[in-house]
Amino acid sequence: MTLEVQFEKQLASYNLSVEFSCGAETLAVLGPSGAGKSMTLRCIAGLERPDRGRIALDGRALFDSTKGINLPSRERRVGLLFQNYALFPHLTAAGNIIFGLDHLPGAKRITRVQEKIAQAHLEGLENRLPRQLSGGEQQRVALARALAIEPEALLLDEPLSTLDTHLRSQIERQLIDTLARFQRPALYVTHNMEEAYRIAANLVVLMKGRVAANGPKEEIFRRPPSLEVALLTGLKNFSRARALSADTMEALDWNCTLRTAHAISGQIAYAGIRAHYIEFVEADAQAAPNTFPGWLVRASETPFGITLYIRLHNSPGAESQHHLQAELFKEKWMQWKDRPQPWGIRLAPESLLILPE
Repeated sequence: MTLEVQFEKQLASYNLSVEFSCGAETLAVLGPSGAGKSMTLRCIAGLERPDRGRIALDGRALFDSTKGINLPSRERRVGLLFQNYALFPHLTAAGNIIFGLDHLPGAKRITRVQEKIAQAHLEGLENRLPRQLSGGEQQRVALARALAIEPEALLLDEPLSTLDTHLRSQIERQLIDTLARFQRPALYVTHNMEEAYRIAANLVVLMKGRVAANGPKEEIFRRPPSLEVALLTGLKNFSRARALSADTMEALDWNCTLRTAHAISGQIAYAGIRAHYIEFVEADAQAAPNTFPGWLVRASETPFGITLYIRLHNSPGAESQHHLQAELFKEKWMQWKDRPQPWGIRLAPESLLILPE
């Protein structure tokens, strides 16, 4: 079963133009606020009408501007989980789940609701109103309601964004299990790269209403097609760059020459390296390629790790800016923090990003 999406819709500040497909797996739709993620889901669900294009589910047209097809939401067999869950405040948990099942005989409706309550671990909460439920319980009711119609596709619009931190990992695990069982097209909208990475194997990245990247998450993470996509996927370090040869470039803002593991083709604009990939090596290795003396400008600590702001080539003064941001686990930091500076900072050729204009 495949969900095929290709449409355009004029919005207030830009033209939303998207094209992608999703098979029987979860596809994460990643993008900043205002990129068009939620509007894309609303168009697929039939809550908004595109200006032109085609949306099809397993070959069945949900929308086709050339053929005049625009199925109403109730006929699309698409389940939608809203960001704020959109539960009916006057209905109980069971009442919310049963709401879209009017087409079923009474006994079958009851059986379906009981099944979804059990799957969502909502036993004992059936008669509670939304205001009597925690955020995590409301989310599970909303997901059970979306699944109760036995949809052919599932759309989830930032389903974890309103949850407290201590609930997010628990509910995320339940979502991953639910999506693994679903075995049909599922779109998972988020602005959180780490969340997208954990939940889906493939990504669509939206930027200002356009598909900026589409493919396996590992490929987009390791070789982003642009600086915008790299920044959205968590890149902390980048420098203006120019090619010197097929395997060498100059990082202008870092004031260094770098060897690359991948051939440089076409025009390049930036060099980049992710904060976790910066290596700390012994001082006697500083003559090796892509290895430079580095001094600590400042540090920022978290419970399990530390972020180091590093200046290359010369000792920082009182107003010095850092060149690189490195992220280390506490164990690694404990090995290095008392060593004399400068440290050896290695930017491994295989870890470098080569970003086009």
